[in-house]
Amino acid sequence: VSLAACKSSPPDQLPPEPGVSQPDTGGDYTSGPREGTQEHFVDAVNGQNVIYFDTDRYNIDTADAAALQTQAQYMARYPNVTVTIEGHADEQGTREYNLALGARRANAVREFLITQGVSGARLKTVTYGKERPIEICSDESCYAKNRRAVTVIAGSAVS
Repeated sequence: VSLAACKSSPPDQLPPEPGVSQPDTGGDYTSGPREGTQEHFVDAVNGQNVIYFDTDRYNIDTADAAALQTQAQYMARYPNVTVTIEGHADEQGTREYNLALGARRANAVREFLITQGVSGARLKTVTYGKERPIEICSDESCYAKNRRAVTVIAGSAVS
């Protein structure tokens, strides 16, 4: 009699087979990068976290504006995320000139994001000038990749 009370019945639904993907039902698990991480941000903005500039320029063109609007939409969706905008330059010019140009590029991105409704308190800027190149060569193809502003997740209170 006492054993009958401990008898368990089979579950209504069995767990999925290992390796079989299941539809998202709004559960507590997540697939892909965690919200508020750099990887999640880059995925969400379709890899458009880097803005490229012409030689000696820091203006935001139409293509840049579209990419930055996508970044602003991400920031609106995740209001606890803060970012650092890194300004970079190519190797042409003096160290001082390139540090100033990198700062102008980072600030141009920051100001654009502010016009899209992102709080300036969530946007930090830093300039690296020519100190952190992506490509190293004395050729326009390298220079073009190094003239950039990169939006990087600085922090998040997303849980």
